[in-house]
Amino acid sequence: MVGFGFLAVQAKNENNEQAFWIYVVFALLFQPFFKIALGKEVWNIVDVIVGVGLLVSLKKNE
Repeated sequence: MVGFGFLAVQAKNENNEQAFWIYVVFALLFQPFFKIALGKEVWNIVDVIVGVGLLVSLKKNE
């Protein structure tokens, strides 16, 4: 959650509204306070998609 919050602030500072809202949604989705029951299979898919998205984002910012 803290990592996505940091990325959201960084995106906001760069005036990248789309990335800002994506990181805010990820921060809320992966927050540790309230359990979001999506099922194990769905969570596995979400984890893979988010991981690939983060790698693409990292590569894009090089």
